[in-house]
Amino acid sequence: MNLPLWTAGELVEATGGTLSDRFDADGVSIDTRTLAPNDLFVALLGEGRDGHAFVAQALAAGAAGAMVHRAAGAGIHGAAGARVHGTASARVHPDLLPDGPVLRVDDTLGGLARLGAFARVRFGDSGGRLVAVTGSVGKTTTKEMLRGALSAFGTTHAAVASYNNHWGLPLTLARTPRDARFCIAEIGMNHAGEIAPLSGLARPHVALITTIAKAHVGHLGSIEAIADEKASIMRGMEPDGIAVLPADSPYLGRLRAAAGDAVVLTFGSDPAADVRLVHSEADEDGSLIHIEIVGHTASLRLNAPGQHMVMNAVATLAVVAALGLDPTRAIDALEAFVPLAGRGDRRTIPVGCGAALLLDESYNGNGASMRAALDVLHLQPARRRVAVLGDMLELGDEGPAEHAGLAEAVIHSVDRLFTCGPLMRTLFDAVPQALRGAHAANSADLAPIVAAAVKRGDVILVKGSLGSGMKRVIEAIEAAAPRSPTVTAGAA
Repeated sequence: MNLPLWTAGELVEATGGTLSDRFDADGVSIDTRTLAPNDLFVALLGEGRDGHAFVAQALAAGAAGAMVHRAAGAGIHGAAGARVHGTASARVHPDLLPDGPVLRVDDTLGGLARLGAFARVRFGDSGGRLVAVTGSVGKTTTKEMLRGALSAFGTTHAAVASYNNHWGLPLTLARTPRDARFCIAEIGMNHAGEIAPLSGLARPHVALITTIAKAHVGHLGSIEAIADEKASIMRGMEPDGIAVLPADSPYLGRLRAAAGDAVVLTFGSDPAADVRLVHSEADEDGSLIHIEIVGHTASLRLNAPGQHMVMNAVATLAVVAALGLDPTRAIDALEAFVPLAGRGDRRTIPVGCGAALLLDESYNGNGASMRAALDVLHLQPARRRVAVLGDMLELGDEGPAEHAGLAEAVIHSVDRLFTCGPLMRTLFDAVPQALRGAHAANSADLAPIVAAAVKRGDVILVKGSLGSGMKRVIEAIEAAAPRSPTVTAGAA
């Protein structure tokens, strides 16, 4: 007999809550827009939005039941006792809770955390292996590469999108199927002290750090502090856990020291790396990679362009080696990988009687990922290489210098530059006049300018921090494109 993901008894045992009516659940959701029938809907309190207002909608959409706060007006606190998103005026009103099956807990964020912790124990007891991924760049892409690679060996569960924070990680764990052999958890941070508690919840068998770069340096103060925060993922590892660390990082020694007595496996192009990139041959569509995996050589074709993608694949194979799995099967799976939307996805856009190529890197941006994306742009055959760049955020006092420092990479790779945001103004002013397309205060103002400027044969890179809203530019370019079923793929 196949058990549901969560039985009524497990829901009570895991959360310490009480049921108005007994119900089982086949999934867990926090969003009515993506809720599936028979999900448990968790009514979280967010910034300016209370999930309790959507309980009736969730039940009408087929939710098995809803997890709700036990009492109206109760304090809304996280599992660690910190106020989460809400303010003192954010209270649960009785009218928000319709009749229907509910699981009442002290607060729903804490209840979700306990649900995730219970699921992690259940998963481990059945022999499951958990991989946790952090790093300044490449977390989500590497997680998706791992999803494909590990699926070759058994049922593999992984975080949806970038669910890597105080609610995303518990939600990922709570969704882990009973028969999963592997779970891949992404762990992120914006401030010091955020990674260690999440790692303690995930309890990884393998902890991967992809890179150390100046993302969030405005909050942490220095790149050394960033390295220390990323290294804290190793505090939550299982006693026999393995740390997978970047051999090419200047902070490898710092990361090794933080690993203590744990087994360390390194990856990179350094000759001493355990999983070593021997050579790669790049073109506009991807790379042919030659790799040495703990003494054994192998090759693969990665259909995602850029050296950063190559290194994500090398990191993935290092995790496979750490788990003691056959790299040949993982390589076959990696060759099917394609970049994600907002993280290197490539789309053909009809323009007049021809086409342009859109490189969608709109989800995030920091100095390392900007340079990597500009390198990919440089590889593309095109009449014009166009870069549309938005502010890189959370850099603090280093923001202006970090943006101006991109000028050399832009001059090397770009024929026409469009920028938005006060920080990107420094870059716009730092490049030659001949490269300057337009600058605008924000992405909403820039989007129609870029859409009108796209020409046949262009390759257009769109990139910036999520808060810069560069998805608006993507949407404007696509909305301006004529609908045609006969467009020729690729740039002219």
